[in-house]
Amino acid sequence: MIYFPHFPTLLFTIFICSLLSVVKSNETPEFSIYEVLKLHGLPMGLLPKGVKDFTLDNSGTFEVHLDQACTAKFENEMHYHRNVSGTLRYGQIDGLSGISAQDLFLWFPVKEIRVDIPSSGLIYFDVGVVSKQFSLSSFETPRDCLAVHVPDLEDGRHIVESVSKIKSEKLRYQPIQDNTARTAL
Repeated sequence: MIYFPHFPTLLFTIFICSLLSVVKSNETPEFSIYEVLKLHGLPMGLLPKGVKDFTLDNSGTFEVHLDQACTAKFENEMHYHRNVSGTLRYGQIDGLSGISAQDLFLWFPVKEIRVDIPSSGLIYFDVGVVSKQFSLSSFETPRDCLAVHVPDLEDGRHIVESVSKIKSEKLRYQPIQDNTARTAL
C-alpha cells in the first residue's frame, strides 16, 4: 500500500475551503436593488425597471448603473441619469444624485426621498428649496423607463453659440410713432 504523507492535510484544506465558500455565500445573500429598497422601508418603484448593476456598502452608500438615461411617468415625470447614487437609510435616501423630477415645465434635481410614516400613504421628494408629496402607491412597482436622447457636444456648442450671439446683440426698443391721435386733437 502506498502512503501519501500530505494526503490528510490536502483533504483538510479542501474541506475548509469548501466550508468557507458555503459560509461566505450565506453571509452575503444576493438581493436586487428593488429588494434592498423594500428592506429599507421604501417602495420598489423609486427606480425604473431593468436595473441589474448596483453597489451598496455597509454605510448605506449605493450606486445604481442604468444602460442609458431615461424618463418614467408617475404623477409627474421623473428623469434618471445613467448613474444614480445616494445614502440609503430606513425610510429615506439622502444625498441623492441622478434623479430629477418635473413640475410646471421645470426640472428639479431630487436631493432626498423619504417616507415619514408608512401608514400615511405619502412619500416626500425634496428638491432643495421645497418638498413635494406624492402618493406612496404610485411607486409600488418599478416603471418602464423610456430612453432619453442626450445631445452630443456638437449640439451643446450650437446652443452656447446662439445664446452668446443673442447676449452680444443689443436689444433695441423703438416705439411706434403714431401721429394719428395727435392730428385728431
